Amino acid sequence: MRKPKTGIGLVNPKNPSNVGAVMRAAGCFGIDAVFYTGQRYPRAAKFCTDTRDASRTIPLTGVECLLDNVAEGTAIVCIELVEGATPLPEFRHPESALYIFGPEDGTLSQELVDRADAVVYIPTIGCMNLAATVNVVLYDRLAKAGQGIAGDELIRSSRDTNNRVRVRAG
Repeated sequence: MRKPKTGIGLVNPKNPSNVGAVMRAAGCFGIDAVFYTGQRYPRAAKFCTDTRDASRTIPLTGVECLLDNVAEGTAIVCIELVEGATPLPEFRHPESALYIFGPEDGTLSQELVDRADAVVYIPTIGCMNLAATVNVVLYDRLAKAGQGIAGDELIRSSRDTNNRVRVRAG
């Protein structure tokens, strides 16, 4: 059984710190690839050392159009605060998806929203930071999948090397 392809698409991101945090989330939640459009990120990334090694294990690829290379059977899911969108708590994640997030200082185009299989929003008061939004959506996907790995072995392999704290038995 092949693993479903799940990716993230970022529309013209401007902040290298946000892109770096998205890359970290992608690694934590098992995302296969991250794509971005526009020229703001590569221009800003030249001056930021925080995200220089962000794509060591997950490809970070600049593309002209996020929809050009979507594999057959992959659902397009736009995440945006737009009227008529589905609240995230009510959304059922597809097995294979490209989650597309708008820019930090703008919104997704009507054309992109119209092409989506689903449009979802996080019901917050005000809008969230791009990287925070990606983390919430990916955690929601993991939590609803019901097949995540868990336990002490995962904790040991994931925690910081300085963390040796345990819950006291009894």
